[in-house]
This record gives sequence, C-alpha cells and structure tokens, in this order.
Amino acid sequence: MRFLLLLLGWCLLWLLCWPLALMAIVAAPLVWLLTLPFRLVGIVFEALFALLRGLLLLPARWLGVRPR
Repeated sequence: MRFLLLLLGWCLLWLLCWPLALMAIVAAPLVWLLTLPFRLVGIVFEALFALLRGLLLLPARWLGVRPR
C-alpha cells in the first residue's frame, strides 16, 4: 500500500513538474546512501542499550522478579 501511494504521488509530481520528479528519482538513492551510516549507528546504540538494560536487570531476574 505504501509503495502504491508513493507511486501515485510521484506520478502526480510528474504531471505537475517533471524536472522535479526526475530530480527526486535521482536524489532518492543518494539520500538513502547518506542516511545509511546514521541507521547503522542507531542499530548499534539500540543493541548497546539493550545489553546494558539486560545487565542491570539481571540481579532482579535472578531473584524472580517478572516485568509487567
């Protein structure tokens, strides 16, 4: 569904201003490549915080406390 809406939006943009639509097609992979390192850093920090949370809550799990 998301792809269909994106395609319809791009077709509408093509009808209204085709140079801008072509620029969007060319710029989309470049923007994806530029944001890729930030996504990777986000994944690493999410894993790091999950590890820290697991380590901090380990004594409580040993005592039998269950999260709600």
